[in-house]
Amino acid sequence: MRVALYQCPPLPLDVAGNLQRLHQLALEAKGADLLVLPEMFLTGYNIGQDAVSVLAEVYNGESAQQIARIARTAGIAILYGYAERAEDGQIYNAVQLIDAQGERVCNYRKTHLFGDLDRAMFSPGTNEFPVVELNGWKLGFLICYDLEFPENARRLAIEGAELILVPTANMIPFDFVADVTVRSRAFENQCYVAYANYCGQEGDIQYCGQSSIAAPDGSRIAQAGLDEALIVGELDRQLMDKSRSANRYLADRRPELYAALNKR
Repeated sequence: MRVALYQCPPLPLDVAGNLQRLHQLALEAKGADLLVLPEMFLTGYNIGQDAVSVLAEVYNGESAQQIARIARTAGIAILYGYAERAEDGQIYNAVQLIDAQGERVCNYRKTHLFGDLDRAMFSPGTNEFPVVELNGWKLGFLICYDLEFPENARRLAIEGAELILVPTANMIPFDFVADVTVRSRAFENQCYVAYANYCGQEGDIQYCGQSSIAAPDGSRIAQAGLDEALIVGELDRQLMDKSRSANRYLADRRPELYAALNKR
């Protein structure tokens, strides 16, 4: 499976503009099976509580329907970040996967909120970590800060995830996460990790770019720099199987020793 990541400066508060550039981008990414966009791609991330409240949409709202049409037209699956308004009125930092036929595959809500910025805008997601299949690969989902908790990625790996998709809005001075943590999570969980970040400035935030796809052996099969970029990497099942044979972290775990972690 060929996976494309779009690293871009945000267009805050411009849903129509973001949908327009997504349409063009999906056509440019033809040949890839999946396009992954950054966190809160539809609206921008650093937009504040009032704007999020106005721009949040239900999972099957107008933007979702338009993205489904884009996916069908371009023949590519799309994972995008957005502000989701739930039935009970709560707002979540969410990502949604729509397949190349325009069908909704899954929705995931960010579980670990980052600082005052996230907490002012969103409710935390609950205990739902879906693993779904796309083009013969098992996919799990995290959003930005979620990846920095090793338990999240390990949980997905134990449940069979072969590729963890991570839309993100990571900023300076947390470059270490983009540079090191992404590869570490791929290596220690023996799966691919695709990390789609912003670049450029949004309010007082300077994004650090460095989007990448990390392989189970810790290598990068695609890497962006600091500027806008569309990068593509091809997943290799043989590489994954070879790496899992050499590094048996999942098989060598001893869960009976870890029970105390749940008590703290």
